[in-house]
Amino acid sequence: MSTCVIMQPTYLPWLGYFDLINSADVFVFLDHAQYSKQSWHQRNKIRDKNGEQMLTIAVTKESSKEKPINNVLIDLNKKPLVKHFKSIQANYAKSKNYTEVYPELEKIYSKKHTKLVDLNIDLIKYGCQKMEIKTELVLSSSLNLHQPKVEGIIEICKHLECDHYLSPVGSKSYIEENDIFCKNNIGLSYQNYEHISYQQINYPDFISHLSFIDYLFNK
Repeated sequence: MSTCVIMQPTYLPWLGYFDLINSADVFVFLDHAQYSKQSWHQRNKIRDKNGEQMLTIAVTKESSKEKPINNVLIDLNKKPLVKHFKSIQANYAKSKNYTEVYPELEKIYSKKHTKLVDLNIDLIKYGCQKMEIKTELVLSSSLNLHQPKVEGIIEICKHLECDHYLSPVGSKSYIEENDIFCKNNIGLSYQNYEHISYQQINYPDFISHLSFIDYLFNK
């Protein structure tokens, strides 16, 4: 059995995203999908002294108008990468692994990305490296696809010769609208992920579903 997972490239994703990557033989970044404003494409949460802090990458106004994710441009005039890295630096300076993780992230944030997708994928690849995940990574835009939505998932699985598709639970409602997977002899299952807990700096409580960098700084 060869398992495929397909997800849009999000900004600083949570650990469950990496569990999906690790569970796949081939992981496809759905980078040609429609960009959604104020979504996980451009934002995620880190820990601060008050609980959670949302980091949102500013994108150009023109980029946010009905464009695929791989065409969205970062609004560099607003210096979001500089601001985000300063927030990361300030909030994790006392973390267990700060001296290791900080310079590694600095290299990524200093690359002067212009496209949101390139920043997101670089960060995700970094997370895979740190967590020793060796799954094959593929861009959907490189596959010359034609089918939309669920039919597009089937098309990707067939193109990559995968006979099993692993989906996040949140997609179950539209995935099962018809019996398309069974009809195409492709197995279907859903992620079952339980978030791990760990000490977050010296805070007395634990907040789950933050960006994976919270885990890297504190593990």
